[in-house]
Amino acid sequence: MKIRTNALAGIALAATAALGLAACGSGASTSGSTAADGKPSGEITVYNAQHDTLTKEWVDAFTAETGVKVTVRQGSDTEMSNQIIQEGAASPADVFLTENSPAMAQVENAGLFADVDKATVDQVPADFRPSTNKWTGIAARSTVLVYDKSKISADKLPKSMLDLAKPEWKGKWAASPSGADFQAIVSALLELKGEAATQDWLKGMKENSTAYKGNSTAMKAVNAGEVDAALIYHYYYYGDQAKTGENSKNVTPYYFKNQDPGAFVSVSGGGVLKSSKNAASAQAFLKFITGKKGQEVLQKGTSFEYAIGSSVPSNDKLVPLTDLQAPKVDPAKLNSAKVTEMMTKAGLL
Repeated sequence: MKIRTNALAGIALAATAALGLAACGSGASTSGSTAADGKPSGEITVYNAQHDTLTKEWVDAFTAETGVKVTVRQGSDTEMSNQIIQEGAASPADVFLTENSPAMAQVENAGLFADVDKATVDQVPADFRPSTNKWTGIAARSTVLVYDKSKISADKLPKSMLDLAKPEWKGKWAASPSGADFQAIVSALLELKGEAATQDWLKGMKENSTAYKGNSTAMKAVNAGEVDAALIYHYYYYGDQAKTGENSKNVTPYYFKNQDPGAFVSVSGGGVLKSSKNAASAQAFLKFITGKKGQEVLQKGTSFEYAIGSSVPSNDKLVPLTDLQAPKVDPAKLNSAKVTEMMTKAGLL
């Protein structure tokens, strides 16, 4: 397997340290709670591992409606979850948002989330939130195999994601194993098929795949003819198509469906920290982004992530969620620590 990215450990450590300094040095206050008229007030701090443009749209709309000032601190899923755990009860974060759910499960397992208000829980279907209700889904993304039609005919596509570990796929596909996106897919595989099957698949991935840094880079490689296919999330394709399409003009998305591990739908999460100094406004923010106005940001915007709350339909360019035939996976059970251990053992990290 060819590796096209440098070791990330030092970078991640530096980023986490820098974030810690920012957290200690910020003068932003989270004081304030619910005003006398029952409306949220004051300020909150959001630790954000979601796409910054999407979260900005949510924040701007929430502030316009409520007047609550929101300070956003940006980082990756793992950086932010580790930061929150390190800070513990002293964390200045009121809300944590992620791209994928394993980081949410990590913070939940550390006992740092407050219960999500029932009104918010009721806005999100059970398939898109953890069984524990310690946090909630806020958006979703589907696993897809993007491929070059000039190199792979429809009848030669793999029936299952597991087929990518077979010898006939050697040197034909790519992924971004170092990213939280891909590790969430492996976490779902572990939950669905168990440790032995997952380790076997990772061994096959090591032998067969090419590693790139980032889903978009892997898709570009398919588009440029470097590899035949790449395992990524759907919205990278649709986002590029909505712009110039220059990085996806030779690419077609393929959905595994049939409850296959390759049909996994990853839930982006949102939770309120127990240590929040403005819990009322933090809960109001989570309710807002899972409510009609917040989910319409997904429906009408350019993130191309799936809307999952308040019965708001997703962007009409996307394959409907009901057609994806995704396997049922409890997001609370996705184990990022175990997956990192297994991927390291397989030589992928």
